[in-house]
Amino acid sequence: MRTLNLGILAHVDAGKTSLTERLLYAAGVIDEIGSVDAGSTQTDSLALERQRGITIKSAVVAFTVGDTAVNLIDTPGHPDFIAEVERVLSVLDGAVLVVSAVEGVQAQTRVLMRTLRRLRIPTLIFVNKLDRAGADLDAVVGQLRVRLTPRIVPLGAAVRPGGKDAAFRPFTAADDGFGARLVDVLADGDDALLADYVDDPAGVSHRRLLRSLARQSRRADVHPVFAGSAITGAGVEELTAGIVSLLPSTSDDGDGGAEGPPSGTVFKVERGPAGEKIAYVRMVAGTLRTRDRLVAGKVTALSVFDGGGARPGPEVTAGRIAKVWGLGAVRIGDTIGATAGTNGDAAAHHFAPPTLETVVVPRHVRERGALHAALAQLAEQDPLIDLRQDDLRQEVSVSLYGEVQKEVVQATLASEYGIDVDFRESTTICVERLLGSGEAIELITDDTNPFLAGVGLRVEPAPVRSGVTFRLAIELGSLPPAFLRAIEETVRETLHQGLAGWDVPDCRVTLTWSQYYPRQSHAHGTFDKSMSSTAGDFRLLTPLVLMTALTRAGTRVHEPIHRFELELPADTLGQVLPALARLRAVPGTPSPSPAAAGAYVLEGDLPAAHAHELQQQLPALTRGEGVLETRFDRYQPVAGPPPDRPRTDHDPLHRDEYLLHVVRRV
Repeated sequence: MRTLNLGILAHVDAGKTSLTERLLYAAGVIDEIGSVDAGSTQTDSLALERQRGITIKSAVVAFTVGDTAVNLIDTPGHPDFIAEVERVLSVLDGAVLVVSAVEGVQAQTRVLMRTLRRLRIPTLIFVNKLDRAGADLDAVVGQLRVRLTPRIVPLGAAVRPGGKDAAFRPFTAADDGFGARLVDVLADGDDALLADYVDDPAGVSHRRLLRSLARQSRRADVHPVFAGSAITGAGVEELTAGIVSLLPSTSDDGDGGAEGPPSGTVFKVERGPAGEKIAYVRMVAGTLRTRDRLVAGKVTALSVFDGGGARPGPEVTAGRIAKVWGLGAVRIGDTIGATAGTNGDAAAHHFAPPTLETVVVPRHVRERGALHAALAQLAEQDPLIDLRQDDLRQEVSVSLYGEVQKEVVQATLASEYGIDVDFRESTTICVERLLGSGEAIELITDDTNPFLAGVGLRVEPAPVRSGVTFRLAIELGSLPPAFLRAIEETVRETLHQGLAGWDVPDCRVTLTWSQYYPRQSHAHGTFDKSMSSTAGDFRLLTPLVLMTALTRAGTRVHEPIHRFELELPADTLGQVLPALARLRAVPGTPSPSPAAAGAYVLEGDLPAAHAHELQQQLPALTRGEGVLETRFDRYQPVAGPPPDRPRTDHDPLHRDEYLLHVVRRV
């Protein structure tokens, strides 16, 4: 038995959840096809998903085709829940990208395909909704070539599109020009095929072309295109055959062998009915068994996905996906077993980070504690929420991708935790970058230093996206490991709030000096803290030294900038350009749209703070015909007075106030 971990991805409302239902039905897993509108689908199990008719959380179902066990992962299509998609990408063998035959290539379609290609995940494209009025497969195929990639291979034609009897007719060797079209695309990735075709076009068999198509599809070099309707089932049989024959799968023993050390990736965490933590793990190698002890805990139970859902079992082998109980310390992104220790926090993100932040306020003050606990559990399931506790103001803030995600968080807190909340207005998340280098030092003997610790730190700019690096310029062994660890942890925590209160994401911090008093005891052997340094001394002194070094280096606030692409009727340019100027956008030169006659495409840069506002104004500006795609591009310096963010700590920038809080004296 072979295993294929398959992701279904799409822009919202393209029909991927309906396609999942149809694939399960065709495989005999379910007896009746569920409806998104009726809230009866297998993968949209949350009450909120059924109410809204959208996918919010990724869900796993399983079915078997021949000798291949397919673990199908249905992902959200709305851009506000792109973090769910990101976590799934690391466990996929292949993907199906669903595109509507009516709406065509949409903004999220382009974001997803760009990422799938960058990660070289083998991908099939399914053009859905052939039965809908206005369906046009040829037009959509043209959009796929222009807007996604020219490396596509349509494998059939639409029959009677736009009606309930719409069908998908696969091309065969007898179809005029099909072989030549295959060669045009496949020759770039198959030199032998090209040479043989040049020597003797008739000598290249159709079977050989299909073999080359399968090889290049599994390498993510080309992307076969199928079409049909998830509602009527048209084209689904051909797609199912393509999933098995054109996407890579793994044998049960994986690369590491069934009896080797277990190794897997955690891509989802949820809470069970009793509040227990359940980890979704894709096994990479070896076999994980009940009662195995891992760094994150002892495995108490396993459920392996098979035959539609998860079935309890004693073990899970390489290539399979399982729900694992007992790993109380596990987090999303962790690798368990032989490669334990890597966490998703340090992994490169495939999509942009959230650019919005909002404060969550309970309607009843007595529920503050319960709200924090509930948000902490939600942050387990979505680490990019990035819970931020402000103990000074008794407030909690979260990071978000958009307003829909805010509504979902609010509804989840009400339905699952019984907590009614409101949100303050969303604000844009900025960052601070160092302008230069800075250094500071405080000795134990300084009259202004009330701590039994001495610390010297130097801060320097680092390349963008390199993160925070902590280095040593002191002699190894000159400082106890506990004190060294306290300094590094405090440095990283303090850098979450720079001179203006924003995160300082990319810098090098070097420990240049250290002092401490060794452990002192009285004659009768009791420890005397007043004579001995502790880790707490270093944790309290380090913020003062680091912020002094930051002040000497200087920082500048940078705001997130989106790259936008706007397709609009040519006669509306005169209205749109002044609106873009008011929103501080910097558009380029308009160019004729390759996908629509009488339309222009306008590309440029737009501050993330105004992206939502532009989306709201666009229908009135373009008669409802404008199509806007935005994506995070970079951070750039803020023009004008920089915004600051209220601090959540005791503010080491103000020494007297800080010391008054932490040691009760100045």
